Amino acid sequence: MTTNTTSTIDTASATATAVAERSRLDFAKAAPKVFRALIGFDAAARAGLDPALVELIQIRASHLNHCAYCLHMHTNDARKAGESEDRLHMVAVWREARHFFTEKEQAALALTEAVTLVADAGVPDDVYAEAAARFTEEELAQVIALILTINTWNRVALSTAKVAGTDERR
Repeated sequence: MTTNTTSTIDTASATATAVAERSRLDFAKAAPKVFRALIGFDAAARAGLDPALVELIQIRASHLNHCAYCLHMHTNDARKAGESEDRLHMVAVWREARHFFTEKEQAALALTEAVTLVADAGVPDDVYAEAAARFTEEELAQVIALILTINTWNRVALSTAKVAGTDERR
């Protein structure tokens, strides 16, 4: 029975991938200069930040944006970097599970939510102040840049109908 279930999932994934590939453009091929600029922006944003923090930020923004493609990619990257399953499961409900995260990570997650959902209420002063208290000015700029990049990547993946489980990084 497991084989049939796995086979059905693989077939459905292949079908979804084929449909997505036919109906949406390949952003990297259609806008290579923009794509390379995004890769450069992403690399610059994450420079000097703790890799675990980078993945937590990317995972939380991907949750909020409903980007399954990026969520799958970044949870896998976090696992490869040694992140625990417990923490990965708690990112979506970090406020209810604060003890899984440091105060610095909590400040970054709150800022990630505020910036990602900026149209809802802007970035509240208290959220910004907490992040500013936990990060140096340079780190805070890097965190904000990282939040901007993952939001951009989420929008690219959603616009072009990227399918979760088909990590296409080259």
